[in-house]
Amino acid sequence: MLGHYINGNYTHETVRCGDVYNPASGQVVKQVAFADAEQVDAAIIAAEQAFIEWRSSSPISRARVMFRFKALLEKHTEDIVNLIVQEHGKVLEDARGEFNRGLEIVEYACAAPELLKGEHSMNVGGEINSWSQFHPLGVVAGITPFNFPVMVPMWMYPMAI
Repeated sequence: MLGHYINGNYTHETVRCGDVYNPASGQVVKQVAFADAEQVDAAIIAAEQAFIEWRSSSPISRARVMFRFKALLEKHTEDIVNLIVQEHGKVLEDARGEFNRGLEIVEYACAAPELLKGEHSMNVGGEINSWSQFHPLGVVAGITPFNFPVMVPMWMYPMAI
């Protein structure tokens, strides 16, 4: 059974779980754990605690995390693509396309040092200057649709980091 990864630990104890079916055969291929309220709360608390340190990390250190994540994705591309095929029933080329589109966003997030630069415009009106700055805001959660199980999360989370 696939559990949850919370605060550096895998959790496998769960009250409820769900079957994952192979859409082509209808056979159960694995089970996933449903998080209960306690596990959700633990994940939020862990994320809030991590945010305290993470918000003060430099843009280049965040980019390095994204580069390592990108390397892991590239190392395990075929495994991830095959999981999309197995669990979602997409044909291989569609699964590869989904993965590659998500990877493009991870590559974009690798440019964090450049993306986080603010802007300054002088005299935007009536001797008023305008500055923009980017600051980490806090913990976020994303609820993604079923039909793009890899691409949509990769649109969200790398940019949040």
